[in-house]
Amino acid sequence: MLYELAEYLKSQGGAFSAFDVFRYLTLRSVLAVITALIISFIIGPWMIRKLSFKGKGQPVRTDGPETHLKKQGTPTMGGALILVAISVTTLLWGDLSNHYIWIVLLTTLAFGVIGWVDDYKKLVLQDPKGLAAKYKYFWQSVFGLAVAFVLYYSADAASRDAVRVIETIGTTIGNAIFINPGVASIAIVMNPVETQLVIPFFANYHPQLGWLFIPLVYFVVVGASNAVNMTDGLDGLAILPTVLVGGALGIFAYVSGHNEFAQYLRIPAIDDVGEIVVFCGALVGAGLGFLWFNTYPATVFMGDIGALALGAALGVIAVIVRQELILFIMGGVFVIETVSVILQVASFKLTGKRIFRMAPLHHHFELKGWPEPRVIVRFWIITVILVLIGLATLKLR
Repeated sequence: MLYELAEYLKSQGGAFSAFDVFRYLTLRSVLAVITALIISFIIGPWMIRKLSFKGKGQPVRTDGPETHLKKQGTPTMGGALILVAISVTTLLWGDLSNHYIWIVLLTTLAFGVIGWVDDYKKLVLQDPKGLAAKYKYFWQSVFGLAVAFVLYYSADAASRDAVRVIETIGTTIGNAIFINPGVASIAIVMNPVETQLVIPFFANYHPQLGWLFIPLVYFVVVGASNAVNMTDGLDGLAILPTVLVGGALGIFAYVSGHNEFAQYLRIPAIDDVGEIVVFCGALVGAGLGFLWFNTYPATVFMGDIGALALGAALGVIAVIVRQELILFIMGGVFVIETVSVILQVASFKLTGKRIFRMAPLHHHFELKGWPEPRVIVRFWIITVILVLIGLATLKLR
């Protein structure tokens, strides 16, 4: 909204021409970080009081580490604070005519709704299990497939539009476009970059996925959503890695949306995708604002409303900027936590034995005697290293 206002004022000329500065993504992304941070600080204390629900708070599993029993009653659903800050900030500073902004924002909110239902059952109904896993997975699948189809067919439509433009000077046969004699003697094959698989360290090998793009998007978005949710078990453990990965994906979005940078770095150039950096800025600011209250010892927990939504946000951003494999690297902590759960369940069902003292992995280290802050900070350090590795792939191609 503020972006549209700035555009209008700029069009009036005169002294208002200074508002042209707001067209720069770098400025609006910085303003998004600051705005989301301020919103979090202003409404955070009020929202935490409201989330207490007359003394009711987060129910704690009795089979978890004993040190967690003292957390019984801590307000949860703090992810609502994150979503409010992200949504308001994105609407203020984002270009609302950009369809990528809406895809990312609506996907985030949709998964947030699933988390809200789960948290409501835990908090108000005092059911530690929350929303039944089959229903949670069903709605995650619905929203995951929905965004997959939207992205697939919007990319296909863009390719068809490009073909129509070139048809005015050439002839199309299948996916190939042959330029008419006298104009040129080359053929252009239309393969939308939005559905290519970008492999780190390879600059010129981007295989076209075709319809396989749909299941890829589904697994990335739903998988990332659940991975962040599994990691959210200690104070601040999930939110800072989310902030770091989200900020790094914002860098990928910026350079992918800038033709010169994309060509120099030999990564796919995607029209209009740079606008996502505003959302990433909002995510970073909202995440840091939430960490202010969530740092050990936490005064509020994120809950599924935040974890499921933020994971889906990271997944859909990675898909749009064509960096799913980079997300796998930078979000290594999320991946390890998820794999630890899979291995634990598989081992117990097949052999009756557990690999870890408790899964997800952070609980294993707690039961080994690591203090909670030590587990948290060491996982943060690992994430910093992995994010730097992911960013390094921009040049190692």
